This record gives sequence, C-alpha cells and structure tokens, in this order.
Amino acid sequence: MFVTFRDCGSEVPVVHARDVTDPAAGWLSMPDLVELLGISPSKVHRLIEDRHLLAIRVDGVLRVPADFLKDGEPLHELRGTLMLLADSGYSDEEAMHWLTGVDDSLGVSPIAALRAGRKAEVRRVAQALAF
Repeated sequence: MFVTFRDCGSEVPVVHARDVTDPAAGWLSMPDLVELLGISPSKVHRLIEDRHLLAIRVDGVLRVPADFLKDGEPLHELRGTLMLLADSGYSDEEAMHWLTGVDDSLGVSPIAALRAGRKAEVRRVAQALAF
C-alpha cells in the first residue's frame, strides 16, 4: 500500500512505527480491546466510529495501538486530534501513519506527545499539515 503525502506530493510505502502483525509490538485486536475496556464488541466499534479510537485492518483484523489507551479507556486527547485529521482529509491509514511515526517538529511520535500532555502542540502541527 502507498500513501501520497500532502507536503511532498510523492507516494511512499505505508510503514508504521510498530509491526501490526506482531502482538508483542503493542497492537490490540478486537478481543483484546473487549477484554481491556470491559465492553461489548459493538461498543468498541462505536468508539472507533465516533473517533474515540482509530483502527486499521491488517489481514482482515482490526488493530488499535495500545498507546491509544490510558488507564483502561481511550486516551481523551486522541478524539479531537482524530477529528482534526479527518476534517483535513486524512484517511484512517494516513492518520495512523502520522500518529505512530516520529514527527520531526515534535521530536517524538504524535501519540507519544499526546500521552505526555502536549495536546495543543500536536494539534498545531496537525493543522499545519493540512495546508
């Protein structure tokens, strides 16, 4: 799979910070999410639909980075960032790639910055990407 990035206009392969096929790499499947969150699969799907979580399909299996959860629930700062990226025209795959990859202006991955309380900075960078 290839993604065209807005800033350079070229196609590059989608590469994630962690291998989604390796459960030890911090990716959660639907059964994992059901167990961790203590809710039904339909409620997990609702969290994804309502952009509280972002999931991608790998070999037909939905996967969510474990970093998107904190204290047994979706990271609160994630939803607004996901909505901003969607409003800017990013696909789920592009948003996942950006959130889990290291961003030069942040010095870490955007999800790591969100977890560190740098929500405003992450959203400023995301807004700048949209232009």
